[in-house]
Amino acid sequence: MRKKITIAIDGFSSTGKSTIAKLIAKKYNYIYVDSGAMYRAVTLFAKQNNFVGKEFLYEEKLISKLKEISLSFKFNEKLGFAEMFLNGKNVEKEIRTLAISQLVSKVATISEVRKKLVAEQHKMGNKSGVVMDGRDIGTVVFPNAELKLFMTASADKRATRRYKELIDRGDNVSFKDILFNVKERDRIDSTREDSPLLKADDAIEIDNSDMGIQEQFERICTLIDRKVKES
Repeated sequence: MRKKITIAIDGFSSTGKSTIAKLIAKKYNYIYVDSGAMYRAVTLFAKQNNFVGKEFLYEEKLISKLKEISLSFKFNEKLGFAEMFLNGKNVEKEIRTLAISQLVSKVATISEVRKKLVAEQHKMGNKSGVVMDGRDIGTVVFPNAELKLFMTASADKRATRRYKELIDRGDNVSFKDILFNVKERDRIDSTREDSPLLKADDAIEIDNSDMGIQEQFERICTLIDRKVKES
């Protein structure tokens, strides 16, 4: 049986981390965990309960309700990947909106939220054969992962990709708002006190500003195959 490893994919927002992680999971039959979806689901919960908005964040109120938040992934055979469920309800579409994107970095700064989700991520990936993407996977969640990747791209390229994705889905958004959101999330993610977005010392950086999905996928598969042989 071919040895399986743990793959940690970190990087800035809208760099295609989830897309690549899903392709890897499918090719190698690995467990895929979208850590960003977990933070988005908590943000949706906070928004639904008026704990967070553009101008406010009631940390203590959200922290007091964390025990009421149940998160799970359920595989959708038609889509070919697992969808996010919040307290038993499929919230995959709701968590991908710009409204949630504008708030998620704010919620992710709360230490108690990060502690809860990191503990759950450890449980999901306590065996090899897992690929997880996020902001602190290689530095906090899986510091001993055999392969760590750090995805990056220019803010303009990332905003363009995100804008197209939302427009194609039928959302009414402006490129200016998307670009501002990308830059603001970069700032918050990189400067938060608890588990800021950092490139792990042993992570391989991949700048995909001018790379297509297939080119990235093939390059990463080469890295995985090499690491499996070395392990």
